[in-house]
Amino acid sequence: QYLEGRPNNGRPLFYPQIIRHRVSNNLLLGYMRKVKFSPGEYYHTLNRGNNKQSIFLDERDYVRFAFLMLHFQSVIRFYNISYSVNYFIRHRVFSKIKNEKEFLKKRQVSLLCFVLMPNHFHLLVREESEHGISNYLQRVQDGYTKYFNAKYKKSGHLFQGPFKAVHVKDNNQLLYLSSYIHKNPKELGSGIEYSYLWSSLQDYISINRWGILLETDDILGQFRNKEEYRDFIKTSQAKEFPKELDLDD
Repeated sequence: QYLEGRPNNGRPLFYPQIIRHRVSNNLLLGYMRKVKFSPGEYYHTLNRGNNKQSIFLDERDYVRFAFLMLHFQSVIRFYNISYSVNYFIRHRVFSKIKNEKEFLKKRQVSLLCFVLMPNHFHLLVREESEHGISNYLQRVQDGYTKYFNAKYKKSGHLFQGPFKAVHVKDNNQLLYLSSYIHKNPKELGSGIEYSYLWSSLQDYISINRWGILLETDDILGQFRNKEEYRDFIKTSQAKEFPKELDLDD
């Protein structure tokens, strides 16, 4: 059961009275359907390597994609990305954005949750402006493909096709998807999800490494504290079903 309220930004906010919730079969359907994007709405977006190939072959690849994923939320152009990647390799953080107000003003999507796996990725985003998600993912995928093909002397498609997306219809689905995304690293070994570097879970249960580049309030604000969200992840049934949200569907 959930109690509805409204935060300062006017979007509905639901406070869970019962943190444990059941899996909805509706979440397992519709990833190939045509999705209409609307500002203010949430979407689960995902894609994987062409022919299931790996899209991240070393740490620098993860860092490069993470930079694009985080910074391309805004239409602001960023130059000398290789410098930013090298900076992260040395300091484990990206350098601070010079004009945060301009970045936020020109934001076309807001990133809530993410996970980067060896051959696929999942992002939970909110569209902020018309065509924002489509423009955002086109920039991210095209930019990363050009980098990857140049680095590894390849050509052609890196991803299996256009990204897939599903509209998040209610708060139960929003919370469930945050759990599903954050538990994805279980595929690499039980318990890894809590320390997996290329997931936003540790930003929810510890310190947010990305600052304004990752918006955690819409989900984390529904829990009394970060420990309660960790318990929610631990007890969630997400990732307990082998064919759940299969990319082949």
